[in-house]
Amino acid sequence: MVDTLSPALARRVALAAQGFGTGGAGSGVGVPGTRQFNLLLRRLGLLQIDSVNVFERSHYLPVFARLGAYDKSALDRVTYGKGVTEFWAHEASFLPLESLPLFAWRKEYYREWYRTHPDSWGASAHGTIEWLKAELAAKGPMRASEIEHESNRRQGPWWGWSDVKRGLETMFRQGDVVSAGRTRFERVYALPEQVLPASVLETVVPEEEAVAQLVAHSARALGVGTLSDIADYFRLKSAQVAPAISRLVDEGELLPVTVSGWGKPAWLHRDARLPRRLETAALLSPFDPVVWERARALRLYDFHYRIEIYTPAPKRVYGYYVLPVLLDDRIPARLDLKNDRQSGVLRVQAAWAEPSLVPDDVPRIAALLRSAATWQGLTDIAVADRGTLAPALRTALATA
Repeated sequence: MVDTLSPALARRVALAAQGFGTGGAGSGVGVPGTRQFNLLLRRLGLLQIDSVNVFERSHYLPVFARLGAYDKSALDRVTYGKGVTEFWAHEASFLPLESLPLFAWRKEYYREWYRTHPDSWGASAHGTIEWLKAELAAKGPMRASEIEHESNRRQGPWWGWSDVKRGLETMFRQGDVVSAGRTRFERVYALPEQVLPASVLETVVPEEEAVAQLVAHSARALGVGTLSDIADYFRLKSAQVAPAISRLVDEGELLPVTVSGWGKPAWLHRDARLPRRLETAALLSPFDPVVWERARALRLYDFHYRIEIYTPAPKRVYGYYVLPVLLDDRIPARLDLKNDRQSGVLRVQAAWAEPSLVPDDVPRIAALLRSAATWQGLTDIAVADRGTLAPALRTALATA
């Protein structure tokens, strides 16, 4: 039995668990389709959703990182289809439909929070919420923009949400409505009985059992992780996770291990692969599970990462939409990318080298950018004069 992992092996275990090293561009697996998308979604457990579209919407990027170029409309048919739903699993996320009952306790937590915070919008808008339920019952699934109401106009600090949108999102958190897919990326809301099969509606999973299943999935998706790593994957509390880990250790699903340099207990999933080497090249979304937990990214890859989207431009260090570059088991660079759709140009607005960068990495990064540009239907790549990697990357792109 493995009881000690080197930092390098821990990195490879973590990446293999996330689906790296088994597919992607140049792997010979062909263009991925529905089967590969469903397998990947069930391996990861979720695809985090984010509305920022400066390069590409976040949920498309983990698929490209692991499977290579694919048809986004084919992924849409999966994520907007009957076998996939949405909920606050990490943040707002696509997840397999069969996972939805595992979050019933979280819906009740949200409901209880509104009950115990009478000054909150959700507690004070009972009339709006009941009216929305009646509208959906009468008219069927709808987008927020389709609902006619005097309060359906953008206002206030909630990203400009109208009262209709706020009401629907409050109901979504509580489970009063669910996703019925998306139209032009706008969520379609429905009453649960309008779209969910009986197998989901009638499934009741007690909180303790649901948390144990989520912890088991987290550990499998991470390969190896600490308590905080495992808890963060589905945004669980440590007090919930610790008993579940103990139970899974007793059942033999999780194996206690020591990872050199981590300085804290860790657990290896019994099904984790232990690769001797791992080859991959990928652009990582800021919301990819590889880097979304910043302390884990620092511990595993010596990569300090912060999203600067909401930082005023003069205070940004690396750029607006910065994607880490994964090469094998290292993150040797980060790129601030923009998809200039009108001009057909992938703009590298900044390119930064990390300490682990070696000269042979630069042509690999250039090839990765060419693959990303082709996937996006872009015909050119332009590298701006910002960042320690920019000159070498521009040269590599020009000489390829």
